[in-house]
Amino acid sequence: MQWVYLLVFIFLAGVASVVFYSRIENFFLFFPQRALDYTPESFGLNYKDVFFESKDGKKLHGWYFPSSPGGPVILFCHGNAGNISHRLENIADLLRRGLGVFIFDYRGYGKSEGRPSEKGIYLDGLAAYDYLVHHESIPSDRIVLFGRSLGGAVALEVTLERKVRALILESGFTSLKDMARSMLLFRPFSIMMPAHYDNAARIPRVGVPVLVFHGTEDELVPFSMGQDLFHLAPEPKYFYPIHGAGHNDTFIVGGNGYYQRLSRFAVERR
Repeated sequence: MQWVYLLVFIFLAGVASVVFYSRIENFFLFFPQRALDYTPESFGLNYKDVFFESKDGKKLHGWYFPSSPGGPVILFCHGNAGNISHRLENIADLLRRGLGVFIFDYRGYGKSEGRPSEKGIYLDGLAAYDYLVHHESIPSDRIVLFGRSLGGAVALEVTLERKVRALILESGFTSLKDMARSMLLFRPFSIMMPAHYDNAARIPRVGVPVLVFHGTEDELVPFSMGQDLFHLAPEPKYFYPIHGAGHNDTFIVGGNGYYQRLSRFAVERR
C-alpha cells in the first residue's frame, strides 16, 4: 500500500507541476494589448509602417525609424505588456541621439497575428532581424539588439542565431524558474519547473559586446539577476546600474546619463 500511495503522490505532483507551471508562466508573461494607444505621428516621428512574416507564417507588425546614414539601428525587443505604442517616448529619445530603431510586436500583441509562446516570440525576433537585413538593407554590423525584461530572452536568441553589432539587456532575468524562486507565492513549486527562458545558460555563448542595465530598486526582477547576467557574459561587457529605478522606469530615472551610455555603446567601433 505504501508503494501505491507513493505512486499516487508522484502522479499528483506531476500534474500539479504542469498546472502550476502554466499559471506561473501566465502570471509572469504575456499581457498583450491589441489596441494601439499612440502612433508615431503623435510624437512627430518619421517612420515606416511595416508588416512582415515569421518563419511559421504569422503576419507581424512593427515600426521602422531610420537612423542617420551609416548609423546603428536598435532592434527593440519590448517587454511582456502592452504593445509597441507604449514605447514611443523611449524611442523618441533614442532617435534624438541619432540612433535608428526598429520596434515590432510579438504575435498576439498589437496588430501582430497569433498567440505568444516562448518558441513563437523567438521566431518573431528572428523575423524582425531578417526584415531589417533583407528589406531595409541594414548590414549586420549596424544592428544592435536591445531587449527589455522578457525582450531580453528574445534579444539573446537573435544574437546567438544571427550576426549583430552588439547586445543590450535591460531589466533582464536569469530564467523563469529563478523568477518563480524569487517570489514567495511560487517558490514551493519552482523546483518542479523547467528552466524556460534560460538566459543564464545562453549568455555565456554570446560573441559580441554586451551592455547590461538594471534598476537597483527593481520590484519585479531582482537587481541581483542583472548582476548575474553580467558576470556570466563573456568580455567585452559593461554593467550600468540605474540607482533608484524600478522595473518600468529605467529610462526615465536614468535620464540623460542612461541615454549617453546606451548611445556611446551602440556607436563604439568594434
